[in-house]
Amino acid sequence: MPTDHHDTYRQYTIRRWQPGDRDAAIRLIATVLAEYGLTCEPTGSDRDAVDVETYYWQTGGDFWVVEAHGDLVGTAGYYPINRAPQAVEIRKMYLYPQARGQGLGRYLLATLEAAIQARGFQQIWLETASVLTEAVCLYEAQGYRPATGVETPRCDRVYCKRLIVC
Repeated sequence: MPTDHHDTYRQYTIRRWQPGDRDAAIRLIATVLAEYGLTCEPTGSDRDAVDVETYYWQTGGDFWVVEAHGDLVGTAGYYPINRAPQAVEIRKMYLYPQARGQGLGRYLLATLEAAIQARGFQQIWLETASVLTEAVCLYEAQGYRPATGVETPRCDRVYCKRLIVC
């Protein structure tokens, strides 16, 4: 199991996912995907959000939730992948509409990147869909570069960012 993560941004608490968060996290992911005309696939592309222990914790990744006033309003995670040496993929970075437009997404992404770099990873990959326009803008503004090799059926974009290793 990864080390504990706990952080705050304004009224939001960012903490490591716990088994009791499973249903609320899946509900959030399904709701945000539906907002953009995409379908949640708990037995397919979204299986990792159902089985966090296997996909994240047992592989050396981590999965976080974002809360506001005790309600889950966001998710984000990462786990190691084989696209390149010392690489991870950021997955399931979603926020309910009421948590958007306040810099939380940018803060969450920067916090993920810092945690990933602290664990010695050198590349971050992510996949997204063009309809998630805010996400595409965020990733590109934060230095993610288009790449090839989309693996998730509902996605049509893949990005990579190389981390500076000191």
